[in-house]
Amino acid sequence: MLRLGGLGLWLGLAIAAAAVLTARLLGWWSPGAGIRLFIPEELARYRGGPRDPGLYLALLGRVYDVSSGRRHYEPGAHYSGFAGRDASRAFVTGDYSEGGLVDDVSGLSFSEMLTLQNWISFYEKNYEFVGKVIGRFYGEDGLPTTELAQVEAMITRGLEANKQELKEKKKFPPCNVEWSSTRGSRFWCSQKSGGVSRDWTGVPRKLYKPGTKESHCVCVRTTGPPSDQRLDSPAHRNRGDLDHPNLREYAGCPPHATTCFLPL
Repeated sequence: MLRLGGLGLWLGLAIAAAAVLTARLLGWWSPGAGIRLFIPEELARYRGGPRDPGLYLALLGRVYDVSSGRRHYEPGAHYSGFAGRDASRAFVTGDYSEGGLVDDVSGLSFSEMLTLQNWISFYEKNYEFVGKVIGRFYGEDGLPTTELAQVEAMITRGLEANKQELKEKKKFPPCNVEWSSTRGSRFWCSQKSGGVSRDWTGVPRKLYKPGTKESHCVCVRTTGPPSDQRLDSPAHRNRGDLDHPNLREYAGCPPHATTCFLPL
């Protein structure tokens, strides 16, 4: 659901949106007097059938009226399994079996929690919020549970990890890559490779994760100071980020070539 263009603006908007979402999830903003609380058995009646009182679904304990999207959620529709329940886990896993359509999100990764955040934002924008489900995420008083607080913490940590990843991607944009059955792999850099627009091209290098043997191709700036030094620092060697300790050259590729080949 997301991507990269103006990096600073994107990060600012993402963090601001996350702060709003976090406040809503934790109940810091009162949704108004008389907010409706559902028990799961009551919510199960809202599956959009002919005699049902409505068409609702819940995500992280928040209930939305999805009647305007009936063709997606009514009985027999592709996403009918989400109706009348909180199936938060399935929004990430895609497991639409009865065993997968559950609200238990324990064990999900930071990135998967961010996916849930994106879904919450989608429903907040497109459907009417009508109440909360008493159970895993909200108590009988309508206040958030410790489990919801843990979800919020995961989302916050995921946003920080995502922010760091985007910062790293701006520093070391991924290479363009193609493979041919006759020539093998080709890695090359351009001023837009990796989806990162910049005023330099860079050269391909293998970037290793610290403490592992895993690497991927990145484009490395070859002039100016390293990224962690000031532009006016007199103590650099005008080699950009080439001396970063986690970088390695591709065997057989000239050090300043913008394209490298790995033959079959």
